[in-house]
Amino acid sequence: MRVPLIAGNWKMHMTRPEARELVRGIKSRLMGKEIRAQVGLAPPFTALETVANEIADTNWILVGQNAFWEEKGAFTGEISFGMLAEVGCKMVILGHSERRHIFGESDQWVGKKVQACLQWGLVPIVCVGETLDERESGLTLKVVERQLEGALGGLEENAAGEFVIAYEPVWAIGTGRTATPEQAQEVQAMVRDWLRRRFSPMRASRTRILYGGSVKPENIRELMECPDIDGALVGGASLDALGFAKIVEEGDRAAREGGK
Repeated sequence: MRVPLIAGNWKMHMTRPEARELVRGIKSRLMGKEIRAQVGLAPPFTALETVANEIADTNWILVGQNAFWEEKGAFTGEISFGMLAEVGCKMVILGHSERRHIFGESDQWVGKKVQACLQWGLVPIVCVGETLDERESGLTLKVVERQLEGALGGLEENAAGEFVIAYEPVWAIGTGRTATPEQAQEVQAMVRDWLRRRFSPMRASRTRILYGGSVKPENIRELMECPDIDGALVGGASLDALGFAKIVEEGDRAAREGGK
């Protein structure tokens, strides 16, 4: 059985005092409730230690937003997986569309980062997704498969640790537009089939595949009802304590009712 994962990607938001207040607000709404889903928080680097301290009394996961594949060196402005591990991160977001499209990260770069992440014993959350032009041109599945191959194609089944995949259609990120459950399920099912063909049926059945892209309390339930959606990578809505807590609660409830 795949344990649902609801992770909040704060992006370039939240000073340390703001981060502390946000975590306490989320905790006040969730602590004491029976939540089976894993909760992950991905603050900016400057707030990682603050958030780590605030969630020390929970089973929540601290998540890094990005890292470079080298262990150390003259790489101004970068951060290593070892540094993230030291501060308490268990997972790292890699290949997010903003990294790909704003900062020019290639599929090859994402693949190198995934391998370094796994070598440090951390769990990569590998993001894939198509632009609006690619979707309208009928290239969605081809683009996502190319990204999967670039990120994970260099791994061997018997040597690869755990990884998570997040399908985030670029046209739905921060736009208020959300893929329909049918659109999301089509791609998520393809991702699981790719895992089956590339690795093994066991890998495909145990790998969590998240959806991301304008996830809100109002749409998490219908998304989580899809058989191949195991959680969500939440952007803007994760900056609101009440809204994010509702997403966790509704997502967890939908997963339990669906037998996940």
